[in-house]
Amino acid sequence: MGLKQHLFDYSQSFIKYLKSTDFSKAILLGISVSIPIVLGIQLGHLEVGLSVAFGAMWCSPSNTNGSHRHNVISILWATLLVMVISLIGGYLNLREWYMLPVLGIVTFSVAYLAIFGFRASLIGFSGLLALVLSFAYEAKEIEVYEHCLWIGVGGLWYLGLIIIWHHLNPRAQTEETLSEIYQLTASFLKTRGKLIDPKSNQLALRSNLAKQQDKLIELHGTLRDILIKSRKDAGPSIYQNKRLLVFAQLVEILEVALANPVEYDKMNVLFSQKPSLASDFQGLIFEIANQLQYVGNRTPKKALDSKNKLLEEQFKKVRSALEILESEISVEHYLMLHNLIEYQEKQFEKLKKIKWLLEDPHIDENDYINTETALKFIPHQDYSPRLLIDNLNMRSHIFRHSLRLAVIMILGFSIGSFLDFQNPYWILLTIIVIMRPTYGLTKERTKERIIGTLIGSLIAVSVVFFIKSPYVFGILGVVSLVLAFSIVQKNYRIAATFITLSVVFIYGIIRPDILSVIQFRILDTVFGAVLSFLAIYYLWPSWSFLKIEDAVIKSVSANKDFLEQIILFYDRKGEVPIEYKIARKRAFDENSNLSTAFQDMTQEPSSKQIDYERTYELVVHNHRILTSLASLSGYIQNQTTTSASNELKEVANLIDNNLDHTIQILKKNKNGSETMDNEIKFKQLHRSLNNSIEATPPNDRTRRRLQEAHLILEQLHWLFSLSNKLVKLASRA
Repeated sequence: MGLKQHLFDYSQSFIKYLKSTDFSKAILLGISVSIPIVLGIQLGHLEVGLSVAFGAMWCSPSNTNGSHRHNVISILWATLLVMVISLIGGYLNLREWYMLPVLGIVTFSVAYLAIFGFRASLIGFSGLLALVLSFAYEAKEIEVYEHCLWIGVGGLWYLGLIIIWHHLNPRAQTEETLSEIYQLTASFLKTRGKLIDPKSNQLALRSNLAKQQDKLIELHGTLRDILIKSRKDAGPSIYQNKRLLVFAQLVEILEVALANPVEYDKMNVLFSQKPSLASDFQGLIFEIANQLQYVGNRTPKKALDSKNKLLEEQFKKVRSALEILESEISVEHYLMLHNLIEYQEKQFEKLKKIKWLLEDPHIDENDYINTETALKFIPHQDYSPRLLIDNLNMRSHIFRHSLRLAVIMILGFSIGSFLDFQNPYWILLTIIVIMRPTYGLTKERTKERIIGTLIGSLIAVSVVFFIKSPYVFGILGVVSLVLAFSIVQKNYRIAATFITLSVVFIYGIIRPDILSVIQFRILDTVFGAVLSFLAIYYLWPSWSFLKIEDAVIKSVSANKDFLEQIILFYDRKGEVPIEYKIARKRAFDENSNLSTAFQDMTQEPSSKQIDYERTYELVVHNHRILTSLASLSGYIQNQTTTSASNELKEVANLIDNNLDHTIQILKKNKNGSETMDNEIKFKQLHRSLNNSIEATPPNDRTRRRLQEAHLILEQLHWLFSLSNKLVKLASRA
């Protein structure tokens, strides 16, 4: 790739960044903070301006991806919370040591709100920001209660800007998330294509494939929330309806891929002997992925139509190559490649459907997805006060995190004050930003924060040697703040760099000894980061081995429900029921959650990775069960099948029993003694079904039914084998 191409790619990435919702949110934050301060200076009421700016800044974390209505409600709750916390912080005199427990109680209470889910944790984070920064700012011209009221005005001022921007550009978040899904789905398909190359790094590619799958499921959840909740709140529109249909096709592309697992080891053996065939298949897979990227980049319709013809030529080329080689390869390899072509044809159909939907065709209202049906796919957060009581114990990881945070906040402020740090609240700010419930994320944030602070400090030192103007410092401070908030979700290290620059430049306006500010900024940040890391390791740590079995139970349970829905559909046929689709979605979501939990475990110290091998095997076998279920599901949906026989139902029931048995063992309700009985029953049923298949004379009328019976029986055999291994692994505790 030449320099010209690199420059073009960088320019496109920069333009994309400027158009992103993260950048627009950061600009809105910059406006909401700077305008009150400028007006305060001009009108001679700087303290009022600062209070309004604080209110806007502290409420900004609640403006996250998802439903606009939920963002509005979250910002209102955050506004109320920061007003109350600022009132408490304003009267909390921590110079009196007996007041330190109040700091701990308030910290615990605010952090404990995370028990109500992700949005509640963001509201809680706003409260923690208000608590810490209330120590940094002491109003002299206005009373504490007036300061709190103006903070409330700041929150409402920020909310007003958010609402105005949403009405000016209501489709921005939808289009950006949809574009991300296009690009990541294309990348996911390309990774699968790279895996059929015998010379590729299989381990690295499979690891990357798993990460891409988890990220896709996360993005699907975000876009589902945006599209479906907006339909519920504002009523359906043609735009939303069509985007929901496009989204449904993108979800199906992922599910079709997962329902058609490729046996890469066998494929690599074949393609190492037939490299030209591997090149043809890769060309086909890459072209489908590229076209999905073109759609995401809004390539003109005429260009997309010509790309369709290119893909059709690719299909002809691959089929011709396979026909020529049919006599040279084994029947198993031929069927494997034939199935791969059929799978690519299904993906091509999905791609053509997306292109058609984006052409703005007339669609009958009956073809749109029903809102009430769609809402069933959105998980509902429980806000019952009962959760607060149920989690007041050391088994709750949120309780542990809140208690840990409260203790380390008291300790951090006490040590900072005793050692006469310039700004002890910087230690607290570092703690609340870095410390997370898991070891891996806290460790990563600690490293990124320290590196970002050091880089930012070095840049700041270089700047202050050449620039002395407070006006320039003010401009640089606001610009750095905007840049920091625009990339904090993408790259925390760079965000920490810009946050440091922003703090230093803003302090440079107030204090002339800016080098001293930089020195103490580094010291406080490093000290707060070290305290956070020590706390997550020694204070009631939530190691993954303590909670990963819960994730395994949920995932196995979801697979069990999915299996039951597959067998019901196989028996009854007809339209795919909504319960079936919900069970399938839940199975994929819980598998993704389990994968994330295991990834957390791998980031922890090896001494804390207790029972690692068994856990790894549980995760792998559970994933294989889901893959097999998806494959069975795809076959039953896409083929005209007969009704399930009683023997097949009994085999499925044995698999279901094994999955239930696994769950009960992990819950410590049973042991593994029933496994042998299930194995004996399965062998008898398998023999009976095989005899039935062999006794049926093969002819034109029965051939299709025999093929169906053989395929489904083999799939159930594999599922039983996997479920049996799960029971044995669960019993090995």
